[in-house]
Amino acid sequence: MKTKLLAAGLLTIATQVMAETPVLTVLTYDSFTPEWGPGPAIEKGFEATCGCDVQYVTAGDGAAVLARLKLEGDKTDADVVIGLDTNLTASAEGLFAPVTAPANTLPVPFSDANFVPFDWGYFAFVYDNTKLKTPPKNFKELAASDLKIVIEDPRSSTPGLGLLMWVKAAYGDQAPQIWADLADNIVTVTPGWSEAYGMFLDGQADMVLSYTTSPAYHLIAETDATKSAALFDEGHYMQVEVAGKTAHTNQPALADAFLAYLTGDEAQTTLITTNWMYPATTPKAGLPKGFETLIQPTKSLLFPAAEAESLRGKAIEEWQTALSK
Repeated sequence: MKTKLLAAGLLTIATQVMAETPVLTVLTYDSFTPEWGPGPAIEKGFEATCGCDVQYVTAGDGAAVLARLKLEGDKTDADVVIGLDTNLTASAEGLFAPVTAPANTLPVPFSDANFVPFDWGYFAFVYDNTKLKTPPKNFKELAASDLKIVIEDPRSSTPGLGLLMWVKAAYGDQAPQIWADLADNIVTVTPGWSEAYGMFLDGQADMVLSYTTSPAYHLIAETDATKSAALFDEGHYMQVEVAGKTAHTNQPALADAFLAYLTGDEAQTTLITTNWMYPATTPKAGLPKGFETLIQPTKSLLFPAAEAESLRGKAIEEWQTALSK
């Protein structure tokens, strides 16, 4: 009897402890949470400071994350969202609460009352330098070549949308012609980055839309120097990834603390070699060896958030029209 009473008492205590542990639900994209991504280390690091339980929920790529949040509205369980970028933030009005953004070392000014930047990078086409000796120097050369590329869908993927903004920023009203010329180079369009990059690594395409920082992963994590990013003379479009606190969170203080941790030195260091992007704030230790080998675009392209939002529908329509012919 005493044993049963003791067991029941312990179970009651455990249940109470679990009930008292606050839960922070973080909505993010698929590649953030695997064991090789930044999610697990950031979860562990923050939980050590907060006495809370971080629970990730994933929804495909960044654009799919926003679509899910819009669908859920005020019924969302998410307290924090990680993985939108400045091409999407203007369309998230009413979904996020104001936050305090810390100082950053981004190469461009950043100001948004509802979001904090946590990393950034340049979009680029990645290739195998043992197979492709002379990569194209711009979109026109790529379109004129017989190279096969894999890209991501701009309706579900932030890299896919970034590519559309890149072409639009570089060519303006000539963008439809660029897409018409590129159409026969495109092997397929994938829902997200992971699928596209996997196809490239499997040899199903000569180049893949990714980032100038992608070769650093192969060099540092795999001691493989065979991957490079093509330097385009039109310039490279930037992606600034952001995080925010949802307007309907029931854990506002915990969400603020998480965002402060995400933009702090420990998490920023983690992000470099797990998300393989540049940190929003360069850590005290600097960038790891290998990042100095990456190409450095001479021209940074980036539309302000409101302008990106106004261009998005037209850019997607131009892209769809070209690929449907």
